[in-house]
Amino acid sequence: MPFSSSCSKVSMVLVVSLFVTSLMAMTASAGNFFQDFDVTFGDERAKILNGGQLLTLNLDKASGSGFKSKNEYLFGRIDMQIKLVSGNSAGTVTAYYLSSEGPTHDEIDFEFLGNLSGDPYTLHTNVFSQGKGNREQQFHLWFDPTKAFHTYSIVWNSQRIIFLVDNIPIRVFQNLETIGVPFPKSQPMRIYSSLWNADDWATRGGLVKTDWTQAPFTASYRNFQASTTSTNSLTEQSAWQTQGLDAAGRNRLRWVQQKFMVYNYCSDIKRFPQGLPAECRRSRF
Repeated sequence: MPFSSSCSKVSMVLVVSLFVTSLMAMTASAGNFFQDFDVTFGDERAKILNGGQLLTLNLDKASGSGFKSKNEYLFGRIDMQIKLVSGNSAGTVTAYYLSSEGPTHDEIDFEFLGNLSGDPYTLHTNVFSQGKGNREQQFHLWFDPTKAFHTYSIVWNSQRIIFLVDNIPIRVFQNLETIGVPFPKSQPMRIYSSLWNADDWATRGGLVKTDWTQAPFTASYRNFQASTTSTNSLTEQSAWQTQGLDAAGRNRLRWVQQKFMVYNYCSDIKRFPQGLPAECRRSRF
């Protein structure tokens, strides 16, 4: 083979390799809040900073604040790093969730319920399908979520929904349509987040009220990533599309649920006197 022909082929391979690597890197790179989100309420209480790399939400006595994604997503992996309201956050709720619209909407929820200084946050999770929720599981975290940013992720594919904290699974909601349990699979959803006052219920059932002398309350966001079928290159098989839990993942899930779960609707017999929901009688993995 002539030397020039060989060099040409090597150059072509390098160009293709660099293109694929670049495309994959762009897929995995963090988003920009200016490009990816719109402020929904709160005016100047929601601030996009550092050239779009940081977003802060603030709550004062007059109003909270919030944002939503410009794009809708039908399946994917959503990651967001959040640092929660510090100090006495009693009465406040920081919500971060996926939701469609309408009376039969689907929704996948993270909600962080504030508490008195020194007491742990409660992480509230829920799944709505066709307008029906009532699938609450609540956790305390194994770290202080106000001291640093931590990653909160939703993996949503056609088989299951996985909630993760710092890539540790805390909850799995399986697709059990075969036994009549609705599953979110046909309604595209936007990402929403808000910081708002809910002192009528958020902390100890509403017994502890928001201390407005501590306002403004601030939650911070960075390193948003969305991996979907539209963002992945043709050469990349995304793990989220078939992601489940391997043995190590199941062990981590058991650890979280045994050590840090503080409420599980599937154990609340008094709430369901006619029998627990069908999905509660099936394997959680």
